[in-house]
Amino acid sequence: AVTKSNVNAASTIYFLHKLVDVFTSYFEQLEEESVRDNFVTVYELLDEMMDFGYPQFTEANILQEFIKTEAQKMDVVERKAPMAVTNAVSWRSEGIKYKKNEVFLDVVESVNLLVNANGGGGRSEIMGALKMRTYLTGMPECKLGLNDRVLLESQGKLGKGKSVELEDMKFHQCVRLARFENDRTISFVPPDGAFDLMTYRISSQVKPLIWIECTVNKSSRSRVEYLVKARSQFKERSAATNVEISIPVASDATAPVVRASQGSADYAPEREALVWKVKNFPGGKEFMLRAKFSLPSIAADEQQETGRKQPIQVKFEIPYFTVSGIQVRYLKVIEKSGYQALPWVRYITQSGEYEIRMN
Repeated sequence: AVTKSNVNAASTIYFLHKLVDVFTSYFEQLEEESVRDNFVTVYELLDEMMDFGYPQFTEANILQEFIKTEAQKMDVVERKAPMAVTNAVSWRSEGIKYKKNEVFLDVVESVNLLVNANGGGGRSEIMGALKMRTYLTGMPECKLGLNDRVLLESQGKLGKGKSVELEDMKFHQCVRLARFENDRTISFVPPDGAFDLMTYRISSQVKPLIWIECTVNKSSRSRVEYLVKARSQFKERSAATNVEISIPVASDATAPVVRASQGSADYAPEREALVWKVKNFPGGKEFMLRAKFSLPSIAADEQQETGRKQPIQVKFEIPYFTVSGIQVRYLKVIEKSGYQALPWVRYITQSGEYEIRMN
């Protein structure tokens, strides 16, 4: 981005991110070829998104109402600005109607973790997002309450339930920030369809949800054995799904013999790793894997591995569970016509950069 004078760098970066989001919504894949093939649409989008160097409309669902791609030009579209452009709520059009009014809220938390083989040291953090999909008639007002520690302290309810302290909160432009700063209520008129209402971070020490212990034994000068134990350290009523554990092995390993007590395991030479997959991993359970490999020379392998030990990587998803304990206390939808909307709330915890160092 080029400017003729000093500007807020954060606003420029934010606009570029929104520009990428809009292009992706139009072309699915943002590549040089797709931009070249759709240069007319690109010029139209840039003309509407920015006037005289000032950002104007950055919501894809609004722009799609009056800038159509060739595939969308099935009908003759009258070239006039939709109501959302001249409305105070620029991210939502008037006149939206649904037979069934519903709100879907996904509370998604990603766990970033790096710990030593003994469980000490390292770092951990939780990156969270409130993802919404709204299918509501008219111009509804939504109010959302969380078990936010600051709010519960101000209400004198801190001791009545678990609370969380959220950091680095970032809101969608539809949220009334003044209202949030005043009483910590998340009040907003939502866009139509899918959007991220809020993102946050929690920088507390996180106990590993799935702990991996790996022991490597050299049975001979050309044979090595791996004993891997995987233990889930969350409540029994929850279960992790699509668990994938990647254990690094030597690049010249051959003749693998693998046996797992649960799931399936295969040697992936292109990844230089032993990949163990478990579809369902209940809480409070422990599974084991044994693997044997042949190597040209253990001594040569040790020299190669000196100063270069890759960590074990784990991928997983735990539905109906949040590692931070964040809870939606209420989600209200108010619209002047008085209809009843159905709110659906779902909690998901998933792995981010989740790594455990080997001995």
